[in-house]
Amino acid sequence: MFERIFPKPKSKRLWLLVLFCIPFLWGCHKDTKPTAYQTAYQTRLQEEIQKVVVMGFRAAMTEGPGPNLVENPITGTSFLAEPVSEDAVRQMNKILFSKLIEGKQWTLVSPGQARGVMASIIDGDRKMEETPRGMLQTVGKTFEADAVLTGRIYRWQKRVGSDFAAERPASVSFDLVLLRPSNGAILWRGHFDKTQQSLFEDIFDFSTYVKSAGRWLTAEKLADIGLQKLIMEMPGTPKPKKEEKKETSADHSGD
Repeated sequence: MFERIFPKPKSKRLWLLVLFCIPFLWGCHKDTKPTAYQTAYQTRLQEEIQKVVVMGFRAAMTEGPGPNLVENPITGTSFLAEPVSEDAVRQMNKILFSKLIEGKQWTLVSPGQARGVMASIIDGDRKMEETPRGMLQTVGKTFEADAVLTGRIYRWQKRVGSDFAAERPASVSFDLVLLRPSNGAILWRGHFDKTQQSLFEDIFDFSTYVKSAGRWLTAEKLADIGLQKLIMEMPGTPKPKKEEKKETSADHSGD
């Protein structure tokens, strides 16, 4: 009777439903625990990988109409790709290298150094007999590295609109691959593909909603979230977190 007289607003009901479902959805989407084999493999790679050549990202497509299906020559996997600007590639490489410095206990060779060696290899291989994987192996061996890190950017769509009103949300897609120089084996690979949606459009993407604080992210910020995720997943001993210095007051009255 009271509900008929005082009907609840639909928006309020929807919010109550969302708040009620979030704990269950969050629990359902927790990462599964790694198997004993996966744990042992990660441990072995952490011991093996000490020095890494960071080749960084390159655009899967630089020009032409998109999207088109493009194959990654290192992994053999294919993804839908669109033209990506060189500015976006440079920005991603800068973020990637800084995050690796902060997050991994690796000796790193910068993308600039790596590209210098790659350019000399291409210049010397006039007939282009060297495969992309073979070139990465040669670069890694030149620096006596344990692994080479490379990646492709398949999509980089900028947000159209503001933090709270987006006509078109940001959308990014990229991958990262760790390659062993000695035999060309793929030690690890990860892929991130995200188009931001509102919480009501994708209720399972609650973690991105929290990280965005309810705002529509830029392509740079969305990519930053993806990079952080992949770097946490890739092997390599993480750097210890810096302990915050606590200010303590000492009584020197007795000095």
